[in-house]
Amino acid sequence: MDSTTLILVGLAGLIIGFVVAKILEKGKASKTVANAKKEASTILKEANIEGENVKKDKIFQAKEKFLELKAEHEKVIINKDKKIAEAEKRTRDKESQVSNELAKSKKLNEQLDRKIKDVLHKEEFFEKKQAELEKLHNNQVQQLEVISGLSAEEAKSQLMESLKETAKTDAMVYLQTTLEEAKLTAQQEARKIVINTIQRIGTEEAVENCVSVFNLESDDVKGRIIGREGRNIRAIEAATGVEIIVDDTPEAIILSCFDSVRREIARLSLHKLVTDGRIHPARIEEIVRKTEKQIEQEIVEIGKRTVIDLGIHGLHPELIKAVGRMKYRSSYGQNLLQHSREVAKLCGVMAAELGLNPKLAKRAGLLHDIGKVPNTEAEVETPHAILGMQWAEKYGEKPDVCNAIGAHHDEIEMKTLISPIIQVCDAISGARPGARRQVLDSYIQRLKDLEEIAFAFNGVQKAYAIQAGRELRVIVESEKVSDDKAAQLSFEISQKIQTDMTYPGQVKVTVIRETRSVNVAK
Repeated sequence: MDSTTLILVGLAGLIIGFVVAKILEKGKASKTVANAKKEASTILKEANIEGENVKKDKIFQAKEKFLELKAEHEKVIINKDKKIAEAEKRTRDKESQVSNELAKSKKLNEQLDRKIKDVLHKEEFFEKKQAELEKLHNNQVQQLEVISGLSAEEAKSQLMESLKETAKTDAMVYLQTTLEEAKLTAQQEARKIVINTIQRIGTEEAVENCVSVFNLESDDVKGRIIGREGRNIRAIEAATGVEIIVDDTPEAIILSCFDSVRREIARLSLHKLVTDGRIHPARIEEIVRKTEKQIEQEIVEIGKRTVIDLGIHGLHPELIKAVGRMKYRSSYGQNLLQHSREVAKLCGVMAAELGLNPKLAKRAGLLHDIGKVPNTEAEVETPHAILGMQWAEKYGEKPDVCNAIGAHHDEIEMKTLISPIIQVCDAISGARPGARRQVLDSYIQRLKDLEEIAFAFNGVQKAYAIQAGRELRVIVESEKVSDDKAAQLSFEISQKIQTDMTYPGQVKVTVIRETRSVNVAK
């Protein structure tokens, strides 16, 4: 075979192979398509089934949501219905209440109208009765005039005489009330009286408190105290601040100074100078300096002994000095240190009886008058109770003690139970017989005079002057003195005491009338 034939045979083979390959591919493709169609139909069926399921689920969920919303809506409607029903009920209740009140008010108005009519009717009735009573009274007066032979004026005068005693009693009561009211507005007049009194007796009292007498062995010492051209006496006065009065009083010179400490320093210095015999300015200054140191030490020792005796501990040294200085001070003629010790003891006893702290009460009682020994002139202007309270606060005393010191003359408010105890014990110590400037005989005579004034009145059974003559207690006989007469008697006794006696402070007159009924069983 030639080459052409071979080529043709080869081409024919290639074409046959290509055709066979195409036929095979076409068969595979048809199978693939068929398989794909089957899978697609299966997927579509599954998708339809799943879609139906989802659709059913969504419809079910929607139904549930609808039911929930419907239930909530029904609840809201039910609540609104309840509120509306409650509001309607309240409205009905208020309407019924208002209607009841209207009915009551109508009844009250009707009752009020009836009462007004009754009152008007009774008023007319009483007016008629009053007219009838006046007629009867006039007839009775005429009959009494005929029977007694007295005219109405004469009977009236006798009646006035019989009522005079009662009128006098009422007048006394009214006068006493008027006087009590007048006392509230009499402050200006009281100030004038106090000023006049101070002018009359101030000099005498000041001399008694500001003067000491220094006794001498002979009058020859007076010349030595005066010195050449008075240089010694001038040196003593300059060193001590005390005025020395040398007059014709035999064997005595007078030391005058308002400060008792300085007066004591001058007295002791003079005693040392006179005893030593050397009296000249240099010696005077040396002795005065030594005496001042001695007095200062003595003041501290007195303060320490006082607080130890009273069982008081932890007191500031400055307060101890103030306590010691009290020895050289007096209040109304009463030694200030003795008064403070007495008040401290009374406060301790009273606090113990009342269940309070007796040590704290003693402390406040001892310190209550430390303001009366000021150190500077500026402090003199401050009331002693306030000044003492300021010192106590400055030196670390407790608030209870400070308040008791400041309030014992009512210059500040009392805030503790100890404060009134201090005030009461201060009054007890100052008011007891013989404590302050007053002779015992004159005190006893004043009490006797008080009782005798009470016995001068009719019906007085017993009379007692108590509370150091500040109260007169009168016991009367109930058969002779009535209640109204007792009030009148109290007023008359107080007026009699006021006009006939001289006394400090006030005197309270208490009349006691006791009625007793006694029967005997046999």
